[in-house]
Amino acid sequence: MLSEARNKTLTQVGAGTPMGDYLRRFWHPIAGAAEFDEKSVKAIRLMGEDLTLYKDLSGTYGLVDRHCPHRRADLSFGYVEDVGIRCNYHGWRMDETGACVEQPFEETYNPKGKLKDRCAITAYPVREVAGLLFAYMGPAPVPQLPIWEPFTWAHGFIEVITADVPCNWFQCQENSCDPVHFEWMHDNWSVRQRGELGPYAPKHFQVAFDEFEYGFTYRRRREGQEETDPMWTTGRVALWPNGFYLGGHFEWRVPVDDENTLSVAWFFTRLPIESEPIAPQKSFWWQAPIKDARGEWITSHVMNQDIVAWVGQGRVADRSKENLGASDRGIAMIRNRFFEEIEAVASGSEAKGVIRDEQTAQCPKLPIATVELFRDGLPRRDYLASKWFGPRIHDFRWHAGQPEHVRDAFRRAVLGEEYEGRIEALKAEDKARGD
Repeated sequence: MLSEARNKTLTQVGAGTPMGDYLRRFWHPIAGAAEFDEKSVKAIRLMGEDLTLYKDLSGTYGLVDRHCPHRRADLSFGYVEDVGIRCNYHGWRMDETGACVEQPFEETYNPKGKLKDRCAITAYPVREVAGLLFAYMGPAPVPQLPIWEPFTWAHGFIEVITADVPCNWFQCQENSCDPVHFEWMHDNWSVRQRGELGPYAPKHFQVAFDEFEYGFTYRRRREGQEETDPMWTTGRVALWPNGFYLGGHFEWRVPVDDENTLSVAWFFTRLPIESEPIAPQKSFWWQAPIKDARGEWITSHVMNQDIVAWVGQGRVADRSKENLGASDRGIAMIRNRFFEEIEAVASGSEAKGVIRDEQTAQCPKLPIATVELFRDGLPRRDYLASKWFGPRIHDFRWHAGQPEHVRDAFRRAVLGEEYEGRIEALKAEDKARGD
């Protein structure tokens, strides 16, 4: 258990708090690039700051203060120009650095005036990688943005999925070092949801946690698994400071404020060999629901099940009332390392996992169990018969709410010429599931 003061250290993310200042030393994914195919401006809140994210007519992204420096109008209602975003109230224009570059009436009335010079607003750098938009909100010098190895893979179907989670980010991230929950939340609970009493999934009987340069790995063995099983030899990655990597996808838990989290997931699904080449690779973005039309929590998909667990702990989990057990060694480890890191950075040390070298950042390696499954192609017949890819053509099991146009695009990419002949049967399956 943790004291109230220690819990606040882990959970408060505003500027000037220990964790808030620590997290600002990293790049964070904040949106999908495809989100801006149909719009150019978005209101966004990150680590307690109200901001405006935009893409101007030149294709440059900006992340600036929500409010215009003139009369504090909301810039998320502004509109973009060739350079920057223009306030819809009096036309002041800001660029991606936060500089005020145009004040129409002021410049007409007093062409030699210097009001612009004192009207800069907060601005943070934004970069696009693999269909994701990343922002850095910390002190200079700006670190390198890691181009993780999976971002370099080719011939895949890329989806960026966001969800708004009404609880603190840390109870989401702790999930990344909790392998035993898979047995009960995703396996056994799903059995009971189907109205079945069993059989229950194989039990965990061994777990291990290891630290490496960019985070931690958890390794696990369940009944029937040998010591050579990839889940024991390699395991999965809790990516520092707020990510999770499972081979075919990343998840990040980005703090919105102390009581809300933006879940950002990046999925790469390798396509059959017959579908090559896919160039350039297009990414799809969609917002995932967490409740159904009746206002009930969705519990049918993997990440929705996780969200129910996180939110059920409260807006900010009270860790003074916990009773940790043997399966929670990873939880204790990650908490202790955050306390150590916060103290070290406050003393002038570099934060864990921050990359300064440009060459290193181009393709840092992560431990990947069964990497060939996610990276290398299969012939379409083997692909559709595989336990991993075959079900994917019927349902996206990770998040509820996959839009029909995304599902159709994936099926078309996988099936090729077979798509038209199977479309009616597939849509009938969708209808039967209620999609």
